[in-house]
Amino acid sequence: MGKIRLYADNACDLDTDFLEQLQVKMFYMPVTIKDKTYRDRLSINPPEFYRLIAEPGVVPMTAQITPAEFQEEFERVMAEGDDEIIYIAFSSGLSGTYQSACVARDVVDPRRITVIDSRSASVGYGLTVIKAAHDIAAGKGKDEVIAGIKDNIARIQHIFIVGNFDMLKRGGRISAASAALGNLLNIKLIAHFVEGNIHPLEKSHGLKKAKKRMLEIMEERGCRLSEQLIGINHSNDLEGALEIKQLIQEKFGCQEFVISEIGAAIGSHVGAGTYSVFFLTPPLS
Repeated sequence: MGKIRLYADNACDLDTDFLEQLQVKMFYMPVTIKDKTYRDRLSINPPEFYRLIAEPGVVPMTAQITPAEFQEEFERVMAEGDDEIIYIAFSSGLSGTYQSACVARDVVDPRRITVIDSRSASVGYGLTVIKAAHDIAAGKGKDEVIAGIKDNIARIQHIFIVGNFDMLKRGGRISAASAALGNLLNIKLIAHFVEGNIHPLEKSHGLKKAKKRMLEIMEERGCRLSEQLIGINHSNDLEGALEIKQLIQEKFGCQEFVISEIGAAIGSHVGAGTYSVFFLTPPLS
């Protein structure tokens, strides 16, 4: 019996060097900006991405990873020995990447390749990847690792303040009139994930109130927050993310954090000025 090789994709928004430490291999989604195609976090970093999309009329276009890319990597691993693969994928509600991986799995070896829909994005997805990596490093068997992944997916919360109404308008998630009014009145939209999709939760007047409300939602939904690894991300504002970290430390006594910048895969949908927190709800059993 070989070892378990863990894979994720760049929509988890974890830094490449951190993923290497965790021994997580990556697949990279393409993003096209001004007719040039990049691989998020491989050939374009988040600061470069936000600089490019700040130009008037620039609309980034993301695409899924193809079945052929997955097939090539899966076949390479299968040919090397008896290792098994677990690939945790970006939410199927936001990308066709999960389906691409399933197609490749079925062609190559469905017994040795497990593809799991994270129903998550960004560091919410990343926290599940970290949990799986730690379980594998601790020597847990495949079934136990998969059970841990599924438990995390069922309990992970994504609460975020949307930075740019125009990006949501482009993605068809709100109307042009709502976008214009939101930007004009300094309304901040707080959103969350439901079954792997972005859904508006409520609106706040101004960023300060939105951040305060985000912590109230954490308190309402979270469980033993001080013992958790808390995820925070931002798009183009590390200072704002560190302020949220401080607020969470003061309110809940949390000690462990993963802070990351939103890359092109997610940033194409939410734009600059977005902040998110990720944590777990109480255990299901």
